[in-house]
Amino acid sequence: MTDICFVDTETTSLRHDRRAWDIGIIARTGGRDVEHYWLIEAGDLDLGNADLMSLKIGRFHERHPQYKLDDEPKLCEDEGDALRAIEAITRGAHLAGAVVSFDADVLGQRMRAHGICPSWHYHLIDVEALAVGYLNGKWTMGREALKPPWKSDSLSADLGIKVSDEDRHTALGDARWARDIYDAVMGAAS
Repeated sequence: MTDICFVDTETTSLRHDRRAWDIGIIARTGGRDVEHYWLIEAGDLDLGNADLMSLKIGRFHERHPQYKLDDEPKLCEDEGDALRAIEAITRGAHLAGAVVSFDADVLGQRMRAHGICPSWHYHLIDVEALAVGYLNGKWTMGREALKPPWKSDSLSADLGIKVSDEDRHTALGDARWARDIYDAVMGAAS
């Protein structure tokens, strides 16, 4: 059984009816990480309800194979097939990520729409909150406590973690970032 899954999604909006178009998961079992990545078929995304700013943040039009302007193969995954694989990978695992409740919500809603029961562990691990607790404990002497709203860039810098602009707001890049924050706080053997 997978111990923990570092997860991130890039979505079509922030609303409750959003769809994940870019999904990245790093499944950790016994200290070994396996990366998984899906780009969802454009026809499954309901882009008529998308928010342009959300698409811009994830660089949808630059990165989605069926929308970017080039001659690369246009291979994407059917949403239902991807979600069935995600359910199997995350079954019983703790999900971890930056504001992981957002990702769990969109994946869970879409799974249920396809008749799939999400089966990850109900305790979610928000790595930003984990980092704030760690850093506040570390800095109890002579430094003001970190208070919301937190900036993930600042937390990462305080932990010695660097993230490239190219990896930012890509599902797998952000899942790696979440893993690195978790490992910096908890230790890589967790």
